Amino acid sequence: MKKVKKTKPEENSKIPWHPAFIEALQLELEDYKDVLEFHSELQLTTEPLRIDCVVIKKKKEVKIKKNIGRIFRTWNLMEYKSPDDYVSVNDYYKVYGYACIYTYLNEIPITDLTITFVESRYPRELIKHLKNVRGYIVAKTGSGVYNVKGDVIPIQIINNRQLSKEDNIWLKNLSNSLNYTEVELIGYKIAQQGKSAQVKAYAYAVMHTHINKIKERFMTNKFSLDLEQAFFEEIGPLLEKSGLAAKLQEEERQKWTSVVADQSAKLADNEAKLADKDAIIERLRLQLEELQK
Repeated sequence: MKKVKKTKPEENSKIPWHPAFIEALQLELEDYKDVLEFHSELQLTTEPLRIDCVVIKKKKEVKIKKNIGRIFRTWNLMEYKSPDDYVSVNDYYKVYGYACIYTYLNEIPITDLTITFVESRYPRELIKHLKNVRGYIVAKTGSGVYNVKGDVIPIQIINNRQLSKEDNIWLKNLSNSLNYTEVELIGYKIAQQGKSAQVKAYAYAVMHTHINKIKERFMTNKFSLDLEQAFFEEIGPLLEKSGLAAKLQEEERQKWTSVVADQSAKLADNEAKLADKDAIIERLRLQLEELQK
């Protein structure tokens, strides 16, 4: 099988997928907020070695029943790949190495630590490597969740696109390929979150990557002269937490400012041409009068 080359399209490179992942993770594990701590991009050393997220279970006796957290022990390292990326075999060993460094630096038992990989596709090559080279058993324990057995460290791989929409609405919809109905649903879920909820990065990532789809929906279903106003009035509540509403309004203001400026320039150009014609006519009239004398 031909190896798939990693691609990161430029249009998605500025989307804050990792902060969005942390917020989605916190929303998924909302029921355990009193016993879990989340440390985003935790720096391991003075060198640029960072773990995407470390979830610390403050009460060891508490069992996490949520499907994505059943393997959790005290310290839980999480590696997240944006929708256009994937977990390679090299990524696996990099994070495994981070886990070993983490246990060394913090002087904790490696048996109290877990590793979770989250990506948006089925990790075919990685699972093949873990089975054939490492001799591990990889078992699917639920929709989108694969447990790796055979190592002293509990490891799981999550394909967030395969997660249940009932159990994992936040991680499942952390995507750049939702249909309009899915965008609308997650938009309302975002709008329902209280002001204290950390959801801005999540809202921005999801809404920003689908904004053209949202605009297209409005353009094809509304024919009023107040189309732009209707767009912001109806979609505004869904975008408020992401900060995109103001950005879109500014884009529209600049667009119409540009249109007005262009029309003004054309009008001024036409007036100048008319003035030139009037001048030519006047000059011809004077010349004709001279000839008639």
